[in-house]
Amino acid sequence: MLFVAEINLAQLIDKYFNFKLALEFLPHLLSAARWAIIYTLVGESIGIIIGLVIALARISSFKLLSYPASIYVNLFRGTPLLVQLMFIYYALPYVGINLPPYLAGIIGLSLNSGAYVAEIFRAGILSIPKGQMEAARSLGMSYGQAMFYVIIPQAVRVVIPPLTNEFVALLKDSSLLYVIQVPEIAYRMRSLASASFNATSYTLAALIYLSLTIPLTYFASYMEKRLSRYKSHA
Repeated sequence: MLFVAEINLAQLIDKYFNFKLALEFLPHLLSAARWAIIYTLVGESIGIIIGLVIALARISSFKLLSYPASIYVNLFRGTPLLVQLMFIYYALPYVGINLPPYLAGIIGLSLNSGAYVAEIFRAGILSIPKGQMEAARSLGMSYGQAMFYVIIPQAVRVVIPPLTNEFVALLKDSSLLYVIQVPEIAYRMRSLASASFNATSYTLAALIYLSLTIPLTYFASYMEKRLSRYKSHA
């Protein structure tokens, strides 16, 4: 029985982490990881811009702004990113809109991230005491000036931890880009596994994702604790 167990263990190691294949696959997966990071950074950056605009629209007293903003948030938070990506890449051509995979991926990530970032910013803005706005307005500032010079700078400090968590989530969700033929980690992982009939690429991909997300998760936790200490001393 011990011999059988040793054989099975050796087979498992060979199938799931073949060292020779790992060395061969690693450069391909690291190159794919670089693209995954680029797509995530671009998607999150655009998403932050979209999210801030949508958040301001949602807290507006003008229904023509708040209602469409709420519809946008509910639409993109209420449907899977996978469906959104497939709609952008595979369904839009039916009306003559043909997008290359990389552009469809960026648009999908940005719109999806924007909906989540909007809620993060909205919560951050609403967490600022109303007295801050009243004090700014009493100094002669307009609503827009008070929002951009007083409220938003304070809200940014509050939303850094959840924005970091959103970036981590978006980085993991970038693996869904394989469905529209974007050569990121999951796409390379599947192609390498199919060519080698070996699962080593899956193990490597998981390790790469962990090496990227764990430091960011700890950073978000650190910022949350630091923010809590700041609030307690304020």
